[in-house]
Amino acid sequence: MFEQRKKVSIIVPFYNESEGIDYFYKALCPIFSQASELDFEVVCVDDGSRDDTLNKLILIAEKDSRFHVIELSRNFGKEAALTAGIDAATGDAVIPIDADLQDPPELIPEMINEWQKGAEVVLARRADRSSDSFLKRKTAELFYRFHNHLSSIQIPENVGDFRLIDRIVVDALKQLPEQHRFMKGLFSWVGFKTVTLDYVRNPRITGTTKFSGWKLWNFALEGITSFSATPLKYWTYIGVLGAASTFLYAIFIIVRTLIYGIDIPGYASLLVAVLFFGSLQLISVGLLGEYIGRIYMETKNRPLYLIRRHYGVKQ
Repeated sequence: MFEQRKKVSIIVPFYNESEGIDYFYKALCPIFSQASELDFEVVCVDDGSRDDTLNKLILIAEKDSRFHVIELSRNFGKEAALTAGIDAATGDAVIPIDADLQDPPELIPEMINEWQKGAEVVLARRADRSSDSFLKRKTAELFYRFHNHLSSIQIPENVGDFRLIDRIVVDALKQLPEQHRFMKGLFSWVGFKTVTLDYVRNPRITGTTKFSGWKLWNFALEGITSFSATPLKYWTYIGVLGAASTFLYAIFIIVRTLIYGIDIPGYASLLVAVLFFGSLQLISVGLLGEYIGRIYMETKNRPLYLIRRHYGVKQ
């Protein structure tokens, strides 16, 4: 009786990546021949691209049966597109990877090798990020430190979505129903037996990053509020400290008045105090709003994404 061949699914979200699709296809094809004992499928998720990304992906799917294209009804964001790809993947192992080739496909055979040895998760860690700007490297470093300090779920530093996950991990991820999805955190939350491989991050072949500074800030905020309520606790401590300080200062004013009499208070100091505590209140309300807003969105229970059409045939 013949043993059934294992299949590896490669998940690739696309958003306005038309210029780099041919480069990506040419870089990926040699990987298939290096692991000829396995079957491959490539699930390409078009996340509402406004250029001709979808048309190019369809052409590839028509000539290469290993490629399967999912067209989302609009732009839902990378986390939703990645979720759509994972939901559609049929492989025994799944590898999410970006289309910009900053994460090298050449690492995939090594990841598969570790998987075949028994690893259920194979992380790809960026040992060298010199291709990224200084500001991006530093803000990423600060985010990982800040998040891991606040949250009990530790996210490995310099590890993105590029990794291999076994089918058992995929099935675990599908049990997580939240609408606001921070995939790096979800990958860490499910756990499982993990191995880490280091690699050098490449510069983009074509195009520019789709994450602006504002989007990265919101993405970081999503990660922190999705896996930790510690900021709320810290703000409670800040409130207690402020109230204690105010109480002590009130005692000081009473004692000074009893001893020296009443004087005219300074307008500047009063204004600073009012503005300072007013700002603290606004920040605390905003922080509460972030958590309440997420509760509100979760209660709607909307689908994470909508698929307009499938192209290609799944193996």
